[in-house]
Amino acid sequence: MNRRLIHGDIEANRIQVGGSAPSTDATGQTITDPATLRRVILASSVGTLFEWYDFYLYGSLAVFFGGLFFPKGNETAQLLASLATFGAGFGVRPLGALVFGYVGDLIGRKYTFLITMATMGISTALIGFLPTYATLGLGATALLVTLRLLQGLALGGEYGGAATYVAEHVSDAKRGYYTSYIQTTATIGFFLSMGVIGTTRVLLGETGFKAFGWRVPFLLSFVLLAISLYMRFKMRESPLFSKLKVEGGISRNPLKESFTNPLNLKYVLIALFGATAGQGVVWYTGQFYALTFMQSVLKIDWKSAYLMMSIALIITTPLFLVFGWLSDRIGRKKVMLTGIALAALTYVPIYMGMRYFSNPLGLKVADPAAINHPMIVLLLVLQMVYVCMVYGPIAAFLVELFPTQIRYTSMSLPYHLGNGWFGGFLPLIATAVTTSLWAKSTFGSSAIFSGLAYPIFVCIATVVVGGLLIRETRGHKIDTNVHVPR
Repeated sequence: MNRRLIHGDIEANRIQVGGSAPSTDATGQTITDPATLRRVILASSVGTLFEWYDFYLYGSLAVFFGGLFFPKGNETAQLLASLATFGAGFGVRPLGALVFGYVGDLIGRKYTFLITMATMGISTALIGFLPTYATLGLGATALLVTLRLLQGLALGGEYGGAATYVAEHVSDAKRGYYTSYIQTTATIGFFLSMGVIGTTRVLLGETGFKAFGWRVPFLLSFVLLAISLYMRFKMRESPLFSKLKVEGGISRNPLKESFTNPLNLKYVLIALFGATAGQGVVWYTGQFYALTFMQSVLKIDWKSAYLMMSIALIITTPLFLVFGWLSDRIGRKKVMLTGIALAALTYVPIYMGMRYFSNPLGLKVADPAAINHPMIVLLLVLQMVYVCMVYGPIAAFLVELFPTQIRYTSMSLPYHLGNGWFGGFLPLIATAVTTSLWAKSTFGSSAIFSGLAYPIFVCIATVVVGGLLIRETRGHKIDTNVHVPR
């Protein structure tokens, strides 16, 4: 096959998205039209945001869904079953990464994430039409799991496409900053899902929400799908992929090149065990597990839990951009591994503090008047600072690690293994450990913190592997190939 490599700066041969032809300065460097760049980032980010909203609706309702789609009689079993279904969507994300990464490296970034967007939006909206366990029994459970699997497949192809698309439009010097806009979408999507759910619950009341109101946030996906598809249809192909296509350098078999080439496979494994595994557990500990912990362990009412989490998200979301920018100055590796190390060192005292400031006596239901809301928010903010440190630069790191002709495939798999498996199953694993008879008999009242052993272990392992094996990627020109031989 043609193994020619594409050399030169990414700004050369730029293809504008909805804009005029690019201009150049005296040195031949392309001057990016700011309006065009904003459209690229907006179209990519909005579509990805809506996909995260769709995917995380279920996570925001995991505690609530236990009683809707699973057999009654044991609340702990219902919660674990609900979290397992939440995890099922993560379990298939690597498969989606392989399928859609392959397509994206063959036919292009734009058309691939149009497919992922449609798949996600339709499968999410269909959850709003599902019968409950009381109506259809295990048939309802099976349908829910099926739609969660489709969501996971779609998300497996979405993130890599969006991150690659933005990265292939921006300069090497500012890639961390510009790709960090994509990184904000997961947290904003989580926030949006909580906001829509919370507003619906307040407007309809608990009885109305349990009867039919829970369907509203899922049905809203039809509207969000229409908006995001409209925006993405107007996008043009990535300039780097278009250049590769013109030069005849497109891979004929991205899967083979990504995973049978020993050197590229080495970088895939380093990316997984030295970065994305730790990033995944930091993200899901600081957001989803924190929300589950407040409701199911500390017995904080959902309104207080949602409110405190929302405030923390609002405060910290701009930090994704800050740490993306910082990674352009001092490097991706330093910022990411520092965040992971801090998380491993402080998770136990943070969660002990959450109990102390909310429900120190272990009451069946935490007294809302006794909750120290500012301190809980502060502890949530601290966890999310770690999330921003790790997640802000990671898109730039991943796209810089792999060559253009197999970038979509190569970066998507370690990302979704780290986030989908190591991170996505964290709420289930941590909750299962926390509620186990072993933990209760071994640690007594402190058993509620035993689930943190899992993210702490993964974080430590990631710091060791990443510290030893990751090379700094900042400044790499992504239209050159530095590690896969000709």
